[in-house]
Amino acid sequence: MKTLTKFDKIGYLFLLIIFGLGIYYANTNLQYFDEVYTVEDGFVENGSAIFLFSSCLLLLYRFFKLFKQKDFFWKIGILAIAIVFFFGAGEEISWGQRIFNIESSEYFLENNAQGETNLHNMVVDGKKINKLVFSQLLTVVLVIYLIITPFLFRKYGWVKNLANKFAVPIVQWHHTISFLVGTSLLVFISSNRKWEIYELAFSVIFLLIFIKPLNKEIYSSN
Repeated sequence: MKTLTKFDKIGYLFLLIIFGLGIYYANTNLQYFDEVYTVEDGFVENGSAIFLFSSCLLLLYRFFKLFKQKDFFWKIGILAIAIVFFFGAGEEISWGQRIFNIESSEYFLENNAQGETNLHNMVVDGKKINKLVFSQLLTVVLVIYLIITPFLFRKYGWVKNLANKFAVPIVQWHHTISFLVGTSLLVFISSNRKWEIYELAFSVIFLLIFIKPLNKEIYSSN
């Protein structure tokens, strides 16, 4: 595809390898898949944090680079997205808790499913926030953003103007297709740890979206 950049090609090749190995290990050595390939603080989980943080840094770079040339709403939009991805990166590694060997407070030990200092594993009234918010709500948001928004952006001028005004990057169709392919590949992995691979795919594809969205002009100087 002519719309694919070299970053897209490298990113998709990387994900094909990750999914390929994941499917292979999950079907030949499930213990290795669970305890090595997708283990906590392993390559896959740390990779997700790195790519999420990379997205944050890229957005912040553009924020400061174009600060004097963009209006208030553009700044609010890009800064808000950067904060979201910084939060995601921090949550992925429990805010460096295990890296720096920091003990969880009594509150998190009692209310976090894994006894860690993060929000996505919190348990409220016996229900995990991860399932209610970070899974179900995120699924709805992704469907709207990846499938519905691109159609609306192309069809309605006011949607296009609003997205550009708040520096909301619009996905190209190959981004949407890559998410759908990644989602379908999960069928071949029976382990619950498969979601770690999905999170890595999420972080990689969003970085590719930020590098070159459909409305790439939002990252151009006026």
